[in-house]
Amino acid sequence: MTTDRPPGHEHRARVDLPDWMRHPTPKPRTPARYVDDLIEGWPALRAARRAVWRWRGRSRWSESHPHLVAVLSFVAAAALGTALVTGTYYLLALATSGEY
Repeated sequence: MTTDRPPGHEHRARVDLPDWMRHPTPKPRTPARYVDDLIEGWPALRAARRAVWRWRGRSRWSESHPHLVAVLSFVAAAALGTALVTGTYYLLALATSGEY
């Protein structure tokens, strides 16, 4: 018994890839990979790394109070920006007056 439906999936012919695409050369080892292997090789360093990961994964105060942190960050950035601009004008005034 045949149906009038078309097949659900038609296979395409296999594409022959060049050898360099099928078996690429391995990437060179970086200094970071050597350090990672060193850390993973020593149990004490591995435990310290896992402890740091757990510590970084905790809930931070800034995550539980985002509005307060935003206001405090704005005030700190405004104060720092004002101090930098004022200091720049002060140095410019010293340079133009000849006392610098």
